[in-house]
Amino acid sequence: MAAIKSSASAEKAPSPPVFLTKDSNLTAYTAWDVDGRVNHMESEFKELRSMLNDTLTQKRSDDDAYELARARVSELEDSRQRLEERQEKLKEELSVAKDDGRQLRHELEKQQWDHGRTVDDLERRHREAVEDLERQQRENFDNLQRQHRTTADDLRLELKRVRDQEMKELQERIEALARHHQQELDDERRRMDKEVREVRTRMSHEHQDMDLALQGKDREVQQHRSRAESLQAELERDRLLKGSLQTSIAELSASNTTLEAKINSLKSHVEFLESDNKAQSDSFASMEARLQEALRIADEVRKKLIKEETERRILFNKYQELKGNIRVMCRVRPVLDGSEGEEARMSFPDDKTSAEILLAGPEERSSLGTVTRKNYPFEFDRVFAPGTQNDEIFGEISQLVQSALDGYNVCIFCYGQTGSGKTYTMSSDDGMIPRATHMIYETMTKLKDKSWEYRMEGSFVEVYNEDLNDLLSPAHERRSSEGKPRKLEIRHDEARRQTAILNCKSVHLNSASSVERILQEAQRNRSVAATKANERSSRSHSVFVLKLVGENSATGERCEGTLNLVDLAGSERLKQSQAEGERMKETQSINKSLSCLGDVIEALGRGSGHVPYRNSKLTHLLQYSLGGNSKTLMFVMVSPLEVHLKETLTSLRFATKVHNTHIGTAKATKKLKGVES
Repeated sequence: MAAIKSSASAEKAPSPPVFLTKDSNLTAYTAWDVDGRVNHMESEFKELRSMLNDTLTQKRSDDDAYELARARVSELEDSRQRLEERQEKLKEELSVAKDDGRQLRHELEKQQWDHGRTVDDLERRHREAVEDLERQQRENFDNLQRQHRTTADDLRLELKRVRDQEMKELQERIEALARHHQQELDDERRRMDKEVREVRTRMSHEHQDMDLALQGKDREVQQHRSRAESLQAELERDRLLKGSLQTSIAELSASNTTLEAKINSLKSHVEFLESDNKAQSDSFASMEARLQEALRIADEVRKKLIKEETERRILFNKYQELKGNIRVMCRVRPVLDGSEGEEARMSFPDDKTSAEILLAGPEERSSLGTVTRKNYPFEFDRVFAPGTQNDEIFGEISQLVQSALDGYNVCIFCYGQTGSGKTYTMSSDDGMIPRATHMIYETMTKLKDKSWEYRMEGSFVEVYNEDLNDLLSPAHERRSSEGKPRKLEIRHDEARRQTAILNCKSVHLNSASSVERILQEAQRNRSVAATKANERSSRSHSVFVLKLVGENSATGERCEGTLNLVDLAGSERLKQSQAEGERMKETQSINKSLSCLGDVIEALGRGSGHVPYRNSKLTHLLQYSLGGNSKTLMFVMVSPLEVHLKETLTSLRFATKVHNTHIGTAKATKKLKGVES
């Protein structure tokens, strides 16, 4: 029955055949499952083919995208090339426009100059006409005066004749009265003489009695004075003796202390000498070794210092070149007192670097009656507010003084209108010139430890009406034996890039006091005069020239530097200064030299092949201190007053022009073992 059920269930659901696998350990299995394996492989192949088809499709789409991108890149490259060509063309057009603008500006300046000359001629003619009228009036007045004097002389003669007649009659009456009174006076004189003789006799007796009494009193006073002097002498001797004894006690006490110290030292020395000889030898050997080691270290340190000084100079110059070889700084002087007038509206918006100044322009009234002010911003390397002291200002320029010691040509000049503080900044007791010389002397002393020895010479000249004057020579030494003014000549050394002034007195400066002395002498000899802009206006450019020559005994290196400290004359216009006659000629000469200075700086900024140094004595003198072989600092000095606003704007615009100028790299004048660089 069970067998029947089993066969029936087998027919209903036949069990799957069992195949041989790697895990089988039985025998008599049918075979491998080939169909299953084939089906599995076909399904995987289909999946792989599907993946390949998808990959091929993706590749074709990527190829299309790549072709599109490459075409787009080619288009962009063509566009970029066209834009670059357009940019070059625009640059050329811009350069041409700049040249045209520069030419137009030059023509405008020339026209302004011609217009100024025309106005000056008209003003001169007007003055001459006024002078002619005044001369005619003076002649008429002189004629009237002569007629009046003639009439007065006639009246005076008649009056004198009448007076002489009356005086003669009066004299006769006086003589008669005099004879009468003379007789009376003689009688009275005889009587008075008799009384005087009697009084004199009586007074003589009284004087003799008083002389005897005075002699007795004098003897008593002399005795008291002698006693007082003797007591004073004894007191002085006692005081000196007391002081001498106190000094002796102090000396003996100090001597006792010294002797005790010497005794203790001798005891220690004796104990040391009585110790073991080997210990002494070892101690001496150790001390000798330490001494030699100290000497060796000192020599190494000295060599290292010399090497570091050379590296410092190189790095310091690179740092200065990064800051620029031409710099501009602005200083606003403070208001001296309330009587000067209203202050201009100035602000200093840059608190971090102190490099900006904002100036409110003059009031402008529109057609509708609205009053407005235009703001003028200016930016320089540094701006000093009115409260800044000379000490802080020198901290900014001290690096340029160091460059002069390192062998570079340095020029520091002050530009600005009359009364803006140029001379105070440069030549006052704590100005840039005294501070620079003090710094140079201090640095020279420090560099002696690094084998550097320096010599310093100074000269002081002024440029007055395009003539050079020596401010260190007395007036009688400025003329030749024939009485003619001794001419100063400028000579340039192209090889050494140095400037010399023939017939100019050069003073060896060995102390700071010698610098102060020549500054005072130069200030006395400088040309000054009063204008309507300032009661004591500098009418010349002063140039203080310091020549520094340094030699290093260890390396054989030699350097030559020049420091030019320039105080320019006032830069006001003729209309502002209201100069006349000789003052007008001086102002025209000053403005011409300042204009030439601007032309030189502009030519340097353009990189022009020709720089017009010889157009002015000032620029000719400063040729090697303004060009690419120098480091230049311009101080623009401005007034804080509203009345000077136009001159202030003119000065700041000129300073901006200089600030936008870039000159070449400065080179030091050095010589090492016979080779100059």
